[in-house]
This record gives sequence, C-alpha cells and structure tokens, in this order.
Amino acid sequence: MLVGCGSGSDAPAASSASPSATRPGMSEGPTGAGETLVVTDFGADTVTFVDPSRRGEAAGLGSVKVGTAPYGIALGGDGTAWVATAEGVAAIDTAARRRTALIPYSTDTSPVTTGEYRGGGMGIALSPDGRHAYVGVNVPGADGTLEVIDTRRHEVVRTVPVGRRPFDVDVSADGRRVYATGHDSFDVTVVDTGDWTARRVAVAPYGTEGGLGSWLKPHYTAVRPSDGALLLPFEGERLAVIDPGTGRVRLERMTANTHQHGVTAAADGTLYVVGTGPIDPSHDDGPSLTVRAPDGHERVVPLDGPHEAVTLSADGRTAYVSGGFTRDGYWDGLSIVDVPTGRVTRLAVGTRPLGMAVL
Repeated sequence: MLVGCGSGSDAPAASSASPSATRPGMSEGPTGAGETLVVTDFGADTVTFVDPSRRGEAAGLGSVKVGTAPYGIALGGDGTAWVATAEGVAAIDTAARRRTALIPYSTDTSPVTTGEYRGGGMGIALSPDGRHAYVGVNVPGADGTLEVIDTRRHEVVRTVPVGRRPFDVDVSADGRRVYATGHDSFDVTVVDTGDWTARRVAVAPYGTEGGLGSWLKPHYTAVRPSDGALLLPFEGERLAVIDPGTGRVRLERMTANTHQHGVTAAADGTLYVVGTGPIDPSHDDGPSLTVRAPDGHERVVPLDGPHEAVTLSADGRTAYVSGGFTRDGYWDGLSIVDVPTGRVTRLAVGTRPLGMAVL
C-alpha cells in the first residue's frame, strides 16, 4: 500500500473529482454484476455490504462493526469473512451479517490507533482447507509477525517472525507455504507450514536506497496459478517474478508507468494491478488498472483518483477496485471496471473502502 511508501510531501496528487464525476470512457451508473461485495472500511470500524448493480445510496446494504481500522479480508467456504483489524481478527457471519468473534493478537501492537501506520493486522489469507487464518501483524517500529489462527477454536495457535509491515499474505495452492510481503523490509517471508521454518527473500528491483522513506517497495503479491510463482509489480515498470522454492527473482517489463499497489490473479493467469498515481507527476502517469495477459501483453485502463486493492467478479468479467487508498487522496467508493470493454463506473460507498471479498 502507499501507506508509508514515502514522505507525505512526495505523495501522489489526490484527484479533485467527486465519486460521481465522469469522464470519457466512464459511465455514470454501476454495472449489474449480480453479486454482493463485502468491503472493509479502513476509515471506520465496520465492513459494508454492497450491491454493485444498484445506484446511489441503495448500493449500500448495511454495515457490521468489526473493530478499529479494518484492513484485509478473506472469505471462507462456509461464508465466514475473516477481517484483520487494529484490535484483532474479526469473524463475520456474512449470511446473518453479524460479528461472531474478535480474536485478539498475541503480538503486542498497542496502543490501538487508526491511519496508515497503525499497528495490528494487515494482510490476511486462509488455508485451502479453511482450518487456519494467517494474518500479517504490523508492529510499529519493528519487524512484524505472522499469526496463525485456528478458525474453529477462534484463537492464535502460532506466531512466526516476518518482515516489517506485512501488507499482504498469500498461501500456495497446496497450503504448504504462506507468503508475507514485508513492505518496509523489501522482502517476502516464505513460511513452511510443515515445520514452520521461515526464510526471507529480498525483493528490491530498485535497491533499498532511502530505507523506510523509499517509495520503491513491495506492496501486494499474487500467486500465479500455473506454477505457483509470486508476482510483485513495481511502478508500472517491472514485475518481480519469484520462485518461492529457490528464492530466485526474475524481472519482466511492465508499461503503466505509475506507482502500483493492489494485485490479483485470475484463474487463467491474467494479472490485474492497481496503479495509484504518479510519484513524480512530471514524469509518471496517473491512476490505472493494468490487465496483463499470461503472455505479458498489457492493457492499461485509466482510473480517476488513487485506488488500493482489486478483486474480480465470479465470472471474471468485472474488476472491483477500492478507492480507500492508504495515503491521503483516498475516496469513499469503488471503481467498477468492465474487463472486456474497459468501461469504468464509480460507485460511492463505504468509508475509505480497502479490502474486498465477493460473496
């Protein structure tokens, strides 16, 4: 996330457009996707249920209190949503729309605060069998931890040291490895779930000059379905492809020329990457969504204003992009991208919406 990617004076310029503003290639109303989203309200203490096919205030289907500054979300096969907050991991019954548990962290992240540098849970993912939730816990000023939660007992059963500010957590298809992306330590921690050993893989295609003040850090990771490689985009210029077994990093060219955050991979290997905007407006391009085919061909869809995360509809024809950017410049809504046409609609909903799951 652009949270802490650099000093505030270098932050990408915020869009002056309102959530309902349109421009050529954009539509005034949302598209009908026939599904419900649940989004984390990073600027509040709730998750909001959203019907993207509705217009205006009717799109919001109500909110559930989960805990301070909710960040990542992972959806289980039983309909339980697991939400990483500053206070602990919340379990949400998405059918009844109520919180059933708030599981405190075993790592001390006090005090509970809000904002981009707050302590507590960030990235979160579930094991393939749904028996464990893995949450990356930020410890301000120190290395983070990966906490392993037993989803039946609702308690933390193990902690593993990882890098600083674990923006994202991913799991291999077979469940044998968990990956925690350390934003402020320029690395990915690979955790073996068999013996719980961990090793760090440095991912710094631009080097580490600038340290904590650098913009050029890893943010979010996707696991490539075809071979399990980890994919980390940088600056709309480079895609780091990591072999998690060997730790080797290979770079491929990207074309969006914009600071990049959220990423997800479709089942066919198509990669979707969120561009938040320029670091240097005199040289870099604006916010966008990159649609990268498995052969490396890219289509760049312009967006209006900073965004953070992306998730796909069940049929893969719609990309939902959250406007709850982790630095200044966020907006309270989603951009809905029709993938085949590139048409973008904007939907005002939530409070700094960040993580998303499709029900």
